[in-house]
Order: sequence, then C-alpha cells, then structure tokens
Amino acid sequence: MIETSMRGTRLGALSLEREDLVPPAERVAVKYVCPSGHVSLIPISVEAEEIPIEWDCRCGSAAVRPNFVVEPKIPDRPVRTHWDMLLERRTLKELKALYEERVALLHQGSLAQSA
Repeated sequence: MIETSMRGTRLGALSLEREDLVPPAERVAVKYVCPSGHVSLIPISVEAEEIPIEWDCRCGSAAVRPNFVVEPKIPDRPVRTHWDMLLERRTLKELKALYEERVALLHQGSLAQSA
C-alpha cells in the first residue's frame, strides 16, 4: 500500500488550522425589546450595511430597537375575484339584462350546446 496517504483524518471535512490565533470579526450588540418586556441582545457585524429596526422575539412578537419608531405597514390590496373584475366592466343592471337574454335564447334552442 502507498504510504503517502494521510491516515486518521477526513480530508475536506476537517481543517488542521488553529482557530485560536484568528481574531473574530468585530461585532456590536444591538438591543431589542418586545411588547412583553423581553430584552434581546443580538450580535451584529460592524460591517453590516443596515441594522434592522425589528427582530423576531422568542415569544413570537416583533421586538423593536429602543428609541426607534416603527413605521406603520401599508396594508396589502385585497385579492380581486372574477366577480370584482366583472363588476368593473359592467353594472348589475347590464348583467341582469344579459342573463335574461341568454336564458331566453337557451329556452328557444338557439344556443347550440357543443358535445
């Protein structure tokens, strides 16, 4: 057997470098407080471009940084249904007249049903 293989290590999975000589990235502890009174200190990198104003608290509510006012969220537009879009094109009076016309044609047999 070839003696050039490294025994006792998993190549690619472990690094043989020492991490105690590597300085950690600079961080700042950002304080967040939720409405229930929970205080969270979140370490965030100094190089972060934007520090979030809100953070999810452990209780599930939104924790906010002290001295920051949260802007009210713009409510999403409700989903438009087919009926809503139909009412944008025609009035109820027009729809009723169209319905009665189609029912009359159906009773006369003028509307051919495709099979």
